[in-house]
Amino acid sequence: MKKVSLIIATLVVIVSMLGLTGCSGYSNGWAYPDNVQTISVKMFDTKSFRRDYEYTLSDAICKQIEVQTPYRIVADDNVADTQLSGYVNSMSGSVLSTDRESGSALEDEVRVSVTFTWKNLKTGEMIIDSKTVTGVASYAELMNQDYDYAANVAMNQAAVKIVESMETPW
Repeated sequence: MKKVSLIIATLVVIVSMLGLTGCSGYSNGWAYPDNVQTISVKMFDTKSFRRDYEYTLSDAICKQIEVQTPYRIVADDNVADTQLSGYVNSMSGSVLSTDRESGSALEDEVRVSVTFTWKNLKTGEMIIDSKTVTGVASYAELMNQDYDYAANVAMNQAAVKIVESMETPW
């Protein structure tokens, strides 16, 4: 019994000591490259037949960069360290569920696909070259939601994924 108590006490001491030393490689800094201070975000384009959502996407990306990264957005490419640009590949809608009796849609979905590039303007290096992300959102007309509502949510999801892609890989 004393041997078991001694082993448990030893394990408690070891675990406590490991907790005090912390994990190696851990940092409280930003998860983004630190050689970048400014970024120019170009107006995203669209290859979709649905227009004007590229403005929503560009605005959402700028807001995500301001909130989630240490970067400052600048309009002039001559001042910027990097440039972010891209386009909406596609926007599609589909029915998720239908009413059994009438066959009308109860819940629909919007899916957007966005391709973007992040370029270092000082070196000409492509930090991220033609990466594609998607955003998906559902809506229900019975809840006074429409395609436009879901498309805006999906664009915001795509913007979050773009900014997350800019993080330094582990």
